Amino acid sequence: MDYIGELRKVIGHGLVMTVGCGVLIENEKGQLLLQRRSDTGEWCVPGGALEPVETFIEAAEREIAEEVGIKVRDLRLYGLYSGPVREIHYPNGDVVYSLSVIFITDSFEGRISDADSEVLEHRFFDRVDIPEDLFEPDARPILDWKNKKSGIIVQ
Repeated sequence: MDYIGELRKVIGHGLVMTVGCGVLIENEKGQLLLQRRSDTGEWCVPGGALEPVETFIEAAEREIAEEVGIKVRDLRLYGLYSGPVREIHYPNGDVVYSLSVIFITDSFEGRISDADSEVLEHRFFDRVDIPEDLFEPDARPILDWKNKKSGIIVQ
């Protein structure tokens, strides 16, 4: 199902409220997987929009499988993010206010792929090497991880 796509057919580019589900994925070296977006070229948390009747975890698992090509397990809630920075103006003119549910895991299987059209590349980063060109709406969870903030963060 493509709920947002169907909604866009009716309302065009206007503001839509969504829920995004993303996953901070750590490898065995303690590095974080980031995704370079094809629309802006910036780095972000892999994930995407919740579809109707999905749970947050189902959405996160589905989006990671679609965009990254791997299966994630043992997802733990990392943070809930809201606020003005979550109003996103996409290059195609679409506007969303996206509440963000971010999970974290170090348990995944499969081979990471860059084949999805929304992705330029995936790369693991050490905390000290997190790039500066972050997709602003996703910067807070990435920087929270970089600065070793732990527990459930609600913003």
